Amino acid sequence: MGEQTLWGSMKPYMAMVSLQFGYAGMYIITMLSFKHGFSHWILVVYRHAFATIVFAPLAFFLERKTRPKLTLSVFWKIMLLGFLEPVLDQNLYYVGMKLTSATFTAATANVLPAITFIMAVIFRMEKVNLKQLHSLAKVIGTGITLLGTMLMTFYKGPVVDILPHSLGGSHHEITTSGSADQHWVAGTIMLLSCIVGWSGFFILQNKTLKEYPAELSLTSLVCFMGMVEGGVVAVIMERHTSAWAIGFDSRLLASAYSGIVCSGIAYYLQSVVNKIRGPVFVTAFSPLSMIITAILGSMVLAEQIHLGSLIGAIIIVFGLYSVVWGKSKENSNSDKLMYEENKSHDELPVVYKKTSNILDNATTDTDVKPDVREKNSLNQEP
Repeated sequence: MGEQTLWGSMKPYMAMVSLQFGYAGMYIITMLSFKHGFSHWILVVYRHAFATIVFAPLAFFLERKTRPKLTLSVFWKIMLLGFLEPVLDQNLYYVGMKLTSATFTAATANVLPAITFIMAVIFRMEKVNLKQLHSLAKVIGTGITLLGTMLMTFYKGPVVDILPHSLGGSHHEITTSGSADQHWVAGTIMLLSCIVGWSGFFILQNKTLKEYPAELSLTSLVCFMGMVEGGVVAVIMERHTSAWAIGFDSRLLASAYSGIVCSGIAYYLQSVVNKIRGPVFVTAFSPLSMIITAILGSMVLAEQIHLGSLIGAIIIVFGLYSVVWGKSKENSNSDKLMYEENKSHDELPVVYKKTSNILDNATTDTDVKPDVREKNSLNQEP
């Protein structure tokens, strides 16, 4: 029983950590496809088309008995979810990357847990009581994460050769060639808007799951709406029909991998964990993606790791641990409260027992069965 409880409590952690490896792989694959001229506007459409094709049949058959009715309120929420993450977040992320740099973009994404925590407090999904240790740990952990992000963003330092480069050349040369005239201010605004949209997605996802508790169906509907809404944007932004061409190349790999792993599986796992632990817990693991990406980038894309990135990553891990520890303590406290409430409810039948005794004492002779009355009369004979 204890092993089952431990395994159940570890599932959300394992799901979120595994998801960061999936995001890191997507980062490497999509960068290779962009190097070969793939449009990010079209990638968003193909990505969610793959996710819809794979997950819609699963949702239809597996949740046909448990899927609630799709109300108008839930439908509008799904449309907004499809716009916030698939369209707004992903496109602004890629645009911001082109206007700044890949390193700056990845570092900026680490602000996601802090922004989500602030938005969750605003929408009263997270409680802050600095007198409680677990609540203080969440606030301090958020601040530490921001500190590590700022260090990775504004301090490079010398190059640290941790892993041997497997490919010649530099990822910096691939992504930032001709970057002298990049619009850093506009790119930063794009990236911050992307983070706000991503955080808003998790907040709204948590709200929607309370009305529509069908994770697979919600994932499929969000992917479908992302495909439709992203397609409208892509048609406006990409007027050349040749840009939509796709074959057995890096474009197909980027679309299929990011769609199945980082849209379908990611939306589903995030919705399951979001319903159990909340949006802050889901986003708390996002800084791990940059650390994994830095290692994979060094191996696959010959990306250089600077001292500032290494120190910042270590600081972010400490902040991440503080936030996750605070959330785990908060959940354990809430479980204890629920146990005490259930225990108090279990003691309520004692009242009924006393009531039944009173009724038994008040029972008259007319209520006694004939055989019992006859037995009593025999016992009373001299």
